[in-house]
Amino acid sequence: MTHDDTLRTSESDSRVEGGKILLAAPRGYCAGVDRAVDVVEKALDLYGAPVYVRKEIVHNKFVVESLSKRGAVFVQETDQVPEGARVVFSAHGVSPQVHEVAAQRHLATIDATCPLVTKVHREAVRFAKDDYDIILVGHEGHEEVEGTFGEAPEHIQVVGSPEEVDNLVVRDPERVVWISQTTLSVDETRQTVDRLRERFPKLVDPPSDDICYATQNRQGAVKVIAPLVDVMVVVGSANSSNSVRLVDVALESGVPAAYRIDKAEELQEEWFAGASTVGLTSGASVPEILVRDVVAWLQERGFPTVEEVRTETETTTFALPRDLRSDLKEAGHLDNRPHARRTAGPDHTS
Repeated sequence: MTHDDTLRTSESDSRVEGGKILLAAPRGYCAGVDRAVDVVEKALDLYGAPVYVRKEIVHNKFVVESLSKRGAVFVQETDQVPEGARVVFSAHGVSPQVHEVAAQRHLATIDATCPLVTKVHREAVRFAKDDYDIILVGHEGHEEVEGTFGEAPEHIQVVGSPEEVDNLVVRDPERVVWISQTTLSVDETRQTVDRLRERFPKLVDPPSDDICYATQNRQGAVKVIAPLVDVMVVVGSANSSNSVRLVDVALESGVPAAYRIDKAEELQEEWFAGASTVGLTSGASVPEILVRDVVAWLQERGFPTVEEVRTETETTTFALPRDLRSDLKEAGHLDNRPHARRTAGPDHTS
């Protein structure tokens, strides 16, 4: 049994032949991802190529490759963008220091940060202004965590697991608050917060839930499906925190085997030997075209029936950034937001 992050299994069981796919709903693009991809597409349409993008606009290989073909240029750092050029900040958010570098280089910036991430940034600023010690529950090195940390580095400590809580040193145990990365496992975060509260009984909660609605909904759907299937397939990239968490949630919820893939070509027939029912979902940065490819692959190999299992209906949309909306309006481009999601191009991402 391999132990890389593409394949995770619990104990094997005996499985019988069958042919059904349980398709999780909701799955795939959340409102913040849909908005961020739309930002790059509309910027390319309006301003022409190249449009520079700091980091991956969302954590999905297919999306990044598709936008690159259209003229988006992805860079790791802001100083790699030519002076005076146009740059989009990714959905994961950036620190104030990144905005400062962009201003120094006279860049025309479009901020595609998910509004739910922006909410966490504002919480960090507010709690730092009130001089709290802030515990940021999240994964060290993740772009979202780096951006939030940068809002108040002198006040924030990052904790990735309950085990790390014991290493924290705070100035005043009665003035500690926690906030979190938006794409974590709900259950895992709860365990970390419970441990924080044991150490700091007067721990202050954020004013509202930081884990985004889409992360919670996708995990909730997997919890319902996992006990009903023999194999769970999660479509999503390895650097997509919420996609990786879906594998964990599936295994914790009782599925015998769970696999994460980027695309259908990575599927292996032996994974489904003896299985009668397969669960299928996708992370919040995954376009539906990749899910359709997996369904087609499975149908060709003995799973002809597709049954959607809907646990929530999502209606959230986010308006495009103000400056981009203004330029679109001036150019006479119709902007349907916030009333409807974009219509994806024929070679792209929906």
